[in-house]
Amino acid sequence: MSRTTQPAVVLIDAGPQVAFLNRNDPSHRRVKEMARRLARTQLVTTWPCFTEAMYLLHRADGHAGQDALWSLVTNGVINLHDLTTADQQRMRALMAQYADTPMDLADASLVAAAESLALRRVFTLDDDFYIYRLADGSTLEIVR
Repeated sequence: MSRTTQPAVVLIDAGPQVAFLNRNDPSHRRVKEMARRLARTQLVTTWPCFTEAMYLLHRADGHAGQDALWSLVTNGVINLHDLTTADQQRMRALMAQYADTPMDLADASLVAAAESLALRRVFTLDDDFYIYRLADGSTLEIVR
């Protein structure tokens, strides 16, 4: 009987998506190196993170930057998680809980996705993820 191994899955925030594609981003080299190390890892993001990255890439490189991000999705490098109604309710609760930070929609979506998908690793450039706690009180592992 052979055992198949599931690929590792890591959530990816907007920052690394932008830095990976924008050579002028100060984190570009570091993110490219981490992406190389994560080559056999399934990267999952949420629509709010993808939207934020699209906006930032348009500001940095116009349509070409946005099209490059679309290519990462269409080629399966990054997978989009569809947020459920339960995820959306959890996002609202998280944004209220961390209102003093404040937690933005993209960050809330990643924490909610981590909980619903039972994931613990997030590829981010955002230090706020050191503050956030999952519903069980645990922290996310930050991949940098």
